[in-house]
Amino acid sequence: MSSRRAACHCGQLKLSCAGEPTRVSMCHCLDCQRRTGSAFGVQARFQREDVTVEGRAAAFTRAGDSGGRCTFHFCPACGSTVYWEPHGQPEFRVVAVGAFADPAFSLPSVSLYEERKHPWVALPDNIEHVD
Repeated sequence: MSSRRAACHCGQLKLSCAGEPTRVSMCHCLDCQRRTGSAFGVQARFQREDVTVEGRAAAFTRAGDSGGRCTFHFCPACGSTVYWEPHGQPEFRVVAVGAFADPAFSLPSVSLYEERKHPWVALPDNIEHVD
């Protein structure tokens, strides 16, 4: 089984993710825009047992637009958000695709909250659109 490594900017908080993600998505919600400092977030969802965490993490829990809560884990040294855990789906850990620093990472197959998408953002072909 293949394994991928993800890390924060300073390298203190690291993840090892076994196998392939169950889904790669991009989210245009305003909270993801604020969290990433970009126009959208891109994330890969893995089975919880396939993700090993090394290093210290600080946590922040918030409610999303849907009302569901999610706990975000970030490096207390550099502030990079590396992964999060949706409370309604405890079987998953979600990892920021940018934390893999791999330009060949799988394309997103799902696009969320497109009503908040910046008009200049182009989406991959054949992507599923979910509002």
